[in-house]
Amino acid sequence: MKKYCRLLFLLTASFSCFSYAENSYVETPTLHGAGDNKAGYETKAYTTNSKALTTRIGKEADLMALVEHPPLGLPTVPIPANNPITVEKIALGRKLFYDRRLSLNNTFSCAMCHVPEQGFSHNELATAVGIEGRSGRRNSPTLFNIAYANILFHDGREDTLEQQIWGPLLAHNEMGNPSPGFVMRKIRALDDYNGLFENVFNKPVSMRTLGMALATYQRSLNSANSPFDQWYYSKQKGAMSLSAIKGFQLFRGKANCIACHSIGKNSALFTDHQLHNTGHGFSVSFNIRPKKQRLLVAPGHYIDIDSDLFDSVSEKKPNDVGLYEITQDPADRWKYKTPTLRNIALTAPYMHDGAFKTLEEVIQFYNNGGIPNDGLDPLIKPLGLTTIETNHLLNFLNSLTGSNVDELIADGFAAPVGDTLN
Repeated sequence: MKKYCRLLFLLTASFSCFSYAENSYVETPTLHGAGDNKAGYETKAYTTNSKALTTRIGKEADLMALVEHPPLGLPTVPIPANNPITVEKIALGRKLFYDRRLSLNNTFSCAMCHVPEQGFSHNELATAVGIEGRSGRRNSPTLFNIAYANILFHDGREDTLEQQIWGPLLAHNEMGNPSPGFVMRKIRALDDYNGLFENVFNKPVSMRTLGMALATYQRSLNSANSPFDQWYYSKQKGAMSLSAIKGFQLFRGKANCIACHSIGKNSALFTDHQLHNTGHGFSVSFNIRPKKQRLLVAPGHYIDIDSDLFDSVSEKKPNDVGLYEITQDPADRWKYKTPTLRNIALTAPYMHDGAFKTLEEVIQFYNNGGIPNDGLDPLIKPLGLTTIETNHLLNFLNSLTGSNVDELIADGFAAPVGDTLN
């Protein structure tokens, strides 16, 4: 019985990845997921919005153009001197990114945690799940505009994409490979990779060249020219609604979101590239939660149960103290990096552990001033936002979706996925 209840909990945990308030102030964004977001699942009128695989028609994009001429609102793409970008290198990295054979048992690719149509993140899982259903502790971050990131992973433990890729390739609960040598031998044995690394790098596959290829593809996933960019940088008056404009005023004023999600004169990355303690990690570590939890046990049927009972039928969350795990400095407990807000409407669930299913929940968390603790960042304070102001701020966040998202999704659909029979 315990296993059955636990399964119900896991299955229903992502039923409401996107749930927007139904009132005149909230502008529902366009979602791009091929999966079913389960909205309305509890009603008799429920119909699936899942797209058939046959309708997922791919079209290769000019990814090099997104590097050489980033969309409006983005700065020049930073390119390492030791890893210049070429069309051929992007294509090789793209092939590797979607290839399931790079995992231990040939079942799992990078794209299965960073799903193109789900914001290059994963809308249906709070935390990542790797080969054989092995669970991770943290949410899959978006790869949109990852080229601009100064620090990588939620705890900032890496600072280059070339190095970062080896984390998931070797992690037991992600792609599961036992060693770099194992990955190299596998790629060398695949006929469709014959000569590819030699043509791009003038040398065979190695730890260095594999990292360079995957990093290069990721540096091409640049998305902007959002309604905000058109209004703010191109001065197009009608590009953003009045509500979203008021939300932006709150963003850089009363709410002071801009203190961490920074905006420049000519471009905006919406991050300060720093790590902060907001209190969320603290609350999870000390199990601070409501006395009652609502559990969906069948379509249309909920039960409210004591949190202690809720814990007895759900998996206990592994401890996670953020940056402290890297530095061992007590002052760094529960610090996680500031995510970009670009395309934020597409990348639910939120926070390092995917605990918040909607942007409304995130806004409410900060409106309450986070969770007090000794290391709480001094920037985190109660905001005093009204319901109307909250909705204005939500509409501003919904205005940050890039105009070329569909183009990058279609390119992902067009990518080869690897012949698992080899």
